[in-house]
Amino acid sequence: MTFDLLLLLSGFALATVITPGPNNLMLMASGANFGFRRTVPHMLGITLGFPCMIVLVGLGVMRLFDVWPPAYVILKVLSVLYLLYLAWKIANAAPPKEAQAGGRPLSFLQSAAFQWVNPKAWSMALSAITLYAASRDLAAVLWVAGVYVVVSVVSTTSWTVLGQQMRRFLNSPTRLRVFNRVMAALLVATLILVLRQPPA
Repeated sequence: MTFDLLLLLSGFALATVITPGPNNLMLMASGANFGFRRTVPHMLGITLGFPCMIVLVGLGVMRLFDVWPPAYVILKVLSVLYLLYLAWKIANAAPPKEAQAGGRPLSFLQSAAFQWVNPKAWSMALSAITLYAASRDLAAVLWVAGVYVVVSVVSTTSWTVLGQQMRRFLNSPTRLRVFNRVMAALLVATLILVLRQPPA
């Protein structure tokens, strides 16, 4: 991969990961409800889980849609159901003190597994492979995955810190409840991507 292409890939990757989507909305909600430290496993699940997804997609998973089209419909159904479940959990999250005692943010494995039913993650992975690793050889795919590891650190940290800083404003149960419900509504709104995104 040439230096110029690497710069283009880095800009593309940063633009795709830092914009609002299911991962970032959940990180902001987790930062607000649980704080930065307890959200670190969630952050790592995205930072490492999504690049792993890129590798597997680049090495052949995306061909599954061509071989067996119903797989794309199944992916949409799973995405819708899981995003609705996560939206419900966010909307009904306990205030920070109660959350510290009983609630839990997503774990590393839960966060990594979520990438496979995240419509934005699928869109990013398919686009990145098509644009920057069209040959689908291992070296090109690994370059794409490696760049996403780096930019994901920037994105996950930024959104979690944003949520954590909002805790100062969310110092009453009413404000926190409104915030969580707005985050849940925005998460549900991302379902439009699931329903409108055609298979690559």
